[in-house]
Amino acid sequence: MLEDTPRLLWSPDPLEMQSSSMFKYQRWVENRYSIQLHDYDELWQWSVDHPAFFWESICEFFKVIFHQKPEQTISNDPMPYTKWFQGATLNYTEHIFRNRNDKNPAIIYSDERNGVSEISWNELEGRVAAFATFLKSKGVVSGDRVVAYIPNIPQASVAFLATTSIGAIWSSCSPDFGVDSVMDRFAQTEPKVFIACAGYFYGGKYFSRGAENQMIRDKLITLECAVWVPYPTENEQELDGWISWDNIQEEYSEANLVFEPVPFDHPIFILYSSGTTGAPKAITHGHGGMLLEHLKYLHLHNDVRAGERFFWYSTTGWMMWNFTHAALLTGATIVLYDGSPAFPSLNRMWRLTETIKITHFGTSAPFLVASMKKGIKPNEQFDLKSLRSIGSTGSPLPPEAFDWVYEFIKSDLWLTSMSGGTDVCTAFVGGNPMLPVYLGEIQCRTLGCALYALDDDSNKLTEEVGEMVIEKAMPCMPVKFWNDTNFEKYQSSYFEEYPGKWRHGDWVKITSRNSLIIYGRSDATLNRQGVRIGTSEIYRVLDQIPEIKDGLIVNLELSEGRHFMPLFVQLQESIILHEELILKIKKMLRSQCSPRHVPDEVIQVAEIPYTISGKKMEAPVKKILLGRSNNTDYNEGSMRNPESMQFFISYSKSIS
Repeated sequence: MLEDTPRLLWSPDPLEMQSSSMFKYQRWVENRYSIQLHDYDELWQWSVDHPAFFWESICEFFKVIFHQKPEQTISNDPMPYTKWFQGATLNYTEHIFRNRNDKNPAIIYSDERNGVSEISWNELEGRVAAFATFLKSKGVVSGDRVVAYIPNIPQASVAFLATTSIGAIWSSCSPDFGVDSVMDRFAQTEPKVFIACAGYFYGGKYFSRGAENQMIRDKLITLECAVWVPYPTENEQELDGWISWDNIQEEYSEANLVFEPVPFDHPIFILYSSGTTGAPKAITHGHGGMLLEHLKYLHLHNDVRAGERFFWYSTTGWMMWNFTHAALLTGATIVLYDGSPAFPSLNRMWRLTETIKITHFGTSAPFLVASMKKGIKPNEQFDLKSLRSIGSTGSPLPPEAFDWVYEFIKSDLWLTSMSGGTDVCTAFVGGNPMLPVYLGEIQCRTLGCALYALDDDSNKLTEEVGEMVIEKAMPCMPVKFWNDTNFEKYQSSYFEEYPGKWRHGDWVKITSRNSLIIYGRSDATLNRQGVRIGTSEIYRVLDQIPEIKDGLIVNLELSEGRHFMPLFVQLQESIILHEELILKIKKMLRSQCSPRHVPDEVIQVAEIPYTISGKKMEAPVKKILLGRSNNTDYNEGSMRNPESMQFFISYSKSIS
């Protein structure tokens, strides 16, 4: 049954749309392949029906530099064994530096305590060349691993680009990770070089990392050298046996930047799954796959243009940090910020947007919801005329936050909600400068992504919630998991439920307009009396209740067929849970959703548990409440607030 069309919030200006890369690409495809495409839906259909032609067209349209031409575009092997552009060699970082210019800075940096600084393309090239030459002087060659425990500062960007320029493999963790969590990640990859920063600032406080750095260095037995990066404006004593970042830059200041061509599927960086319930999976991405996907998404779906300023609030431990650097492929300036997005208030990021004149502002859905709940009105306090788009990811963005963006940020803003993740370092679904924005909906499936909502019998659904499944291979899918030689972890992670098809683990609805709604993780699904409920449906209602700061809901399958669904709420400061508020919560869930959405009990907690990367920890909480050993249910070092789990451990004793 078709639902009513939701409220239209934004439509592209016709002239602006025609100047977009997506529009130009569609016209180019029509001419190149002698076909007629009436709209984006037809372009998308062509891209998934003809994957070889589509990915070849991305190479041709964006003038990808192949040092050796590919022998074929795509192999006949099924996922995850599909091979792309076999025989081809290239270098991701080379495509970044072909955009060097004297008109715009390459990087703009700011942090909690300092003003704004700029790094020119010429300066960036010199710093990258110096560090790349240093790495080679230490015997680092193509395929070696370079790891960093470092905040979101320009030195991290320099080291990343230097590493990839020589064909070495990058991996990073933010310094708020605990030592054990860092080791769970880095030890898997047997790195040759370790880069660490003296410390970091967050929320107005300085956190020294000298002791942690030394412990990690001592535990990484494959290291051949360690590099010490002083935190900007902090004077910390350098540890013995470390090589100074500043000395490296001085010693190799005359070096030239040279790019090492590598095979298309050669690893570029390693990202990690959250590691909350076991050892993190070391998700290994390839040079060529990331290059083609990032060219596609940043140019076409994000419509980032040369000279614009692209910002996404992130840390070096989240895939959006890697994704942010992909904006350099468009010739845009990337904006880096180190510190808390809410210090000294939630206005900090909006003030940064005004100061730096950010064009594309990226953030998490929880940040937008928090700004909404605090009554922040950026358009009344800041000049945001430079702002063209807002990007949101990390979790589903509720409709109320859509409304808040258009009422209190900018009425003619392009809001691009997107969803993808660490698994692909991009978005499967996201923005489109040629399509309208409807309340609560993601605009489209991205080009080349054969994504569908499936039921348990693999039937495709429209206007119904189903499992998000991708039916055809994409170059951005991981080339492997590190040390997973038989692809066993890879297969079990994505292909067990629907053989031969990638199950992403989200509930999704594809509308009759081909827009989408994400309903949260399917592995945290609430199964009430045989009806599956996405947790995001609950959270969307909670977001409307000003007394509630955050919430977490699970459904517990108990003995004798019994079910118990508690709702845990974190309330705003000085508010205590009372019967009137409980009745209000239940009434709103019943009226806006259904009786099945009403929890059996509402319980106040001090904090909702989150991973460091900002994921709500529904599955670990459920396991704890079901009485499993709390020593294996989660990894404290992977958590933002590990102390929050103590409540659930204690509460589990009352459940029978």
